Amino acid sequence: MNQSTAFRVNNLELKYQQNIIIESLSTSIQKGKMTALIGPNGCGKSTFLKSLVRLLKPSKGDVFLYGDKPVQGFKDKEYAAQVSLLPQTPIIPEGITVKELVGYGRAPYLNAMGRLSVADKQAVDEAMETTGVTELATRRVDELSGGQRQRVWIAMVLAQNTDIILLDEPTTYLDLSHQYELLDLMERLVKQGKTVVVVLHDLSQACRYADELIILKAGDLYAQGSPNTVFTESMLSEVFNLNARIIQDPETQTPMAIPRATKPIEEPA
Repeated sequence: MNQSTAFRVNNLELKYQQNIIIESLSTSIQKGKMTALIGPNGCGKSTFLKSLVRLLKPSKGDVFLYGDKPVQGFKDKEYAAQVSLLPQTPIIPEGITVKELVGYGRAPYLNAMGRLSVADKQAVDEAMETTGVTELATRRVDELSGGQRQRVWIAMVLAQNTDIILLDEPTTYLDLSHQYELLDLMERLVKQGKTVVVVLHDLSQACRYADELIILKAGDLYAQGSPNTVFTESMLSEVFNLNARIIQDPETQTPMAIPRATKPIEEPA
């Protein structure tokens, strides 16, 4: 086992409906760090996450857990006790309550009877408290607002209590204060030894919270490294087609993109 590596990816090719989404991608993701995946829509960020959690089998190449263990070699429960995922658009089981859904996070640990133990129930309660959804425990999930639902899904992932947490656009539907509460929580989990891999669209948030950025462009690795190293004006131009300058966030000393003024579109006479 490589003590410093959560995932190692070698010559990865991923297809969706016979279309190549990721091609010949090789990289590693460090253990005990927060890694943000950034890139334009359609570049393969969500597809890449699915391969890490075994929802999508590579057409070529390999994914290794902790550097040397092929992810396909794990039993389902064994892997689910190591790696959790909050997908971009999770499906809500009909009629399920908040507490029941959060309890699904304990599935890898259930006994033969499929019942929650005292420890399982405690993990569920703690996850709900952490995400501020305790008062919603008996509410049906399909009756909640988008932001409330998102916090419930995050609680389910926390209840799973894995060392590696994958999040696909977790700030979706959250208002601004809850976005930063979530990212602060992920930062605390990393300080406690967890590994977080997160897809973010807000580039300033990615630079502020991530130890490392993985930048994808058209299914390939464009750059990887610390925000101060790889978040550059040329990258913004080449990857995002954005003309911007980089300044330092006065609060965190991390890079921020400031789009340059563009010439206004002239109205026809």
